[in-house]
Amino acid sequence: MGSTERPKKRAHLCKKAILHFSLCFFMGFFTGFAPTATTKSSISAALSNTTKLLSPHKTSNFSRNQAAEPPPPPPARKRRDQEELAKKILPPRRQLIIVTPTSSSDRFREVGLRRLGNTIRLVRQPLLWIVVEAKRDSSNVAEIMRKTGIMYRHLVFKENFTDSEAEMNHQRNVALKHIEHHRLSGIVHFAGLSNFYDLRFFDELREIEVFGTWPMALVTANKKKVVIEGPVCDSSQVIGWHLKKMANQTLPKPQIHISSFAFNSSILWDPERWGRTSSVQDTSQKSVNFVKQVVLEDEAKLTGIPSGDCSKIMLWSLRTSSKTPPANQQMPPVDDVSQIPSQQGT
Repeated sequence: MGSTERPKKRAHLCKKAILHFSLCFFMGFFTGFAPTATTKSSISAALSNTTKLLSPHKTSNFSRNQAAEPPPPPPARKRRDQEELAKKILPPRRQLIIVTPTSSSDRFREVGLRRLGNTIRLVRQPLLWIVVEAKRDSSNVAEIMRKTGIMYRHLVFKENFTDSEAEMNHQRNVALKHIEHHRLSGIVHFAGLSNFYDLRFFDELREIEVFGTWPMALVTANKKKVVIEGPVCDSSQVIGWHLKKMANQTLPKPQIHISSFAFNSSILWDPERWGRTSSVQDTSQKSVNFVKQVVLEDEAKLTGIPSGDCSKIMLWSLRTSSKTPPANQQMPPVDDVSQIPSQQGT
């Protein structure tokens, strides 16, 4: 009896074990096909991104632009790219060559140099300032120019003059010879120490191709009047000249002030470029009189400044007494300035 119940008990345990094994097997098998929570979230994110890409009208412009644009370049590279692009779009500015003669008898020479230097330093580069003076043992001209921070050239000469006008013309010729010898390229303008400028004037100078001219106001100290010298224009075309009143005298050509014109420096060493034969390139090529003659030869080549309205005054010249008075001459009292002698400068 007892031996019969043992096999039955063993068979019952085997059946129970097989049933548990089968249940675990099927549960594990079907659980492998079911997605986990992480997989569900990944699939949801992928579906969401796909929906956004397929429906761009539902996304913001900011997100769409961020996805389309590449990352910004480094600042140095970006700045270099901008400079290269500006060079391709905008032509380089012409160099200005400002020539300033100085008189040895001008007691306000250093003051005038500092004032003119402070004006020129506000002008955009490139710019070259050429100052000419008589050679002497001690001079502060070079030091004044150096402190302005402007690119400059200091020229000196050894000749002695008793006529101030001849001395000033010689200084301008020294500068022209230097420009021709070194083939300095740019627009040449003669700037006197008595000149006052509208800074926009220098931007207009850069627009000159060959020759340019403009009206200037001559203001004489202690006199309530202003004299206008220079061209009369229709827009930028020169059609005439302001002339001084001269009794019983006629001039074959108008007188042009030394500071009321500018020209391309290449005419000094490359005259054929501007329609002039090389035979005229002799010693007269370096003179101010030659340049004046060339300027007045053909008004059609002249450009009125400022462009579009040549009648606008952008340059003033203040004429005062600048010579040092003799030792035996007494200066008038401060409250009687009308008695101070005035001299018209160049």
